[in-house]
Amino acid sequence: MISLEGIRFGYDAAHPVLTGLDFTVQPGERVALLGGNGAGKTTLLHVMVGLLLPQAGRVTAFGAERRKEADFHEVRARAGLLFQDPDDQLFCPTVGEDVAFGPLNLGRSRAEARALVTQTLARVGLAGFEGRITHKLSGGQKRLVTLAAVLAMEPELLLLDEPSNALDEAARERLLGILAGLPQAMVIISHDQDLVERLATRRVVLSNGRVENSDA
Repeated sequence: MISLEGIRFGYDAAHPVLTGLDFTVQPGERVALLGGNGAGKTTLLHVMVGLLLPQAGRVTAFGAERRKEADFHEVRARAGLLFQDPDDQLFCPTVGEDVAFGPLNLGRSRAEARALVTQTLARVGLAGFEGRITHKLSGGQKRLVTLAAVLAMEPELLLLDEPSNALDEAARERLLGILAGLPQAMVIISHDQDLVERLATRRVVLSNGRVENSDA
């Protein structure tokens, strides 16, 4: 689905983050991306969808090499990124508007987008939340809304950045149950070892700017 070869990236020349990284995601995989704070895990997800462009190396996604910003528009439609902080992802006044934003931008009609909003919110256990004010939701509810917003775009791959971060136990269990039942391939950044055990089919460790070891 996505292949990275020799990726190099740094926010400044003196502090490289990715130093010749190779990484591949195959259909059906659920890859746990592990590593210490500051290892570059979030940076790697952003490179995968073109929010950051590498300074060297090759990004191949869904059968085509991606080099320029315009090349990644299709990638972002097919690979849904769940940000670590829901407040970085939610920007519309209501839940319904937030979830409809992606489908509308992919060219869906308003009727199609409304249907997707209803179906997706029900899927994550938030049926009837369309008119709720986004910034008044609990942390767990915001996380589920961001997941609904990603799923409404019907992606083939999910990129999940600390999906259980700051959730209470009930919200975490609810989220894990939803993720476990999804058919999409996933790349999951998490320090939650139980989440990794329950979801991942493969683990890789990011260290010194490269994927240094993995297990099946």
